[in-house]
Amino acid sequence: MRFRRLGGAIAGIVMIWSGGAVAQGITEVQIINGLQGPAVTVVVDPAALMAEVNANVGKGAAGLPTWAQLASLTQLVVDIEFEYNSTAIVPSSYRTLGAIADALHHPLLARYKFLVVGHTDATGGADYNLKLSLQRAEAIRAALNTTFTVAPGRLFAVGVGEELPLDPGNPDGAVNRRVQLINIGEAR
Repeated sequence: MRFRRLGGAIAGIVMIWSGGAVAQGITEVQIINGLQGPAVTVVVDPAALMAEVNANVGKGAAGLPTWAQLASLTQLVVDIEFEYNSTAIVPSSYRTLGAIADALHHPLLARYKFLVVGHTDATGGADYNLKLSLQRAEAIRAALNTTFTVAPGRLFAVGVGEELPLDPGNPDGAVNRRVQLINIGEAR
C-alpha cells in the first residue's frame, strides 16, 4: 500500500495490485479507510463525464476538465485482471472484488455512492480503448451488484480509455490498466 499524488492533492489511499500475492493481502479495513469520503454530497453526473470523454477521445487529460476536478475526491485504484482483450474478469480477481464488496457493505461506507472508472493503456486505438474501458467498468459494477449484492444505485460505471494514464511517461505500461473507485458522496 502506498500514497500517490493524484492531481494537485493526496486523494485518499491509492492501492495498486499487480498480481494475486499482493491482492490477497488487502483487508476490508484498508479499503474502508481508503474510501471514507466527503461529509457532503458531491454533485457528479456520470453521463456528463462520459460525454466529456467521448468528445475528447485521443486528446488526453487536458481535454477533460471535469475529470480533473475528481482528483481531489477519495479514491481507490485497483488492478482487476481481465482475460486478454475481453471483459471477462480473471477468477483470481474475485478475491479482490470480495474485499471491496465487504467494505462497501460496511456501515462506514454504506451511505456512499461510487464511480467505477475503467482505464486502459495506450495499446490499440483510442476509440477501442474507450469502449473496452467502459465495458470493463460495467463488468466490475455488474459483479459487485449481482455476485456481491451491492445496491445498483450506489455504483456508476464510466470508462476513460487511455485518456488519464497513471504513468503518462509510459502510456503502454500495465500500471495504466486499472479500475478506480471514486467516492462521490452520500446517496440520497
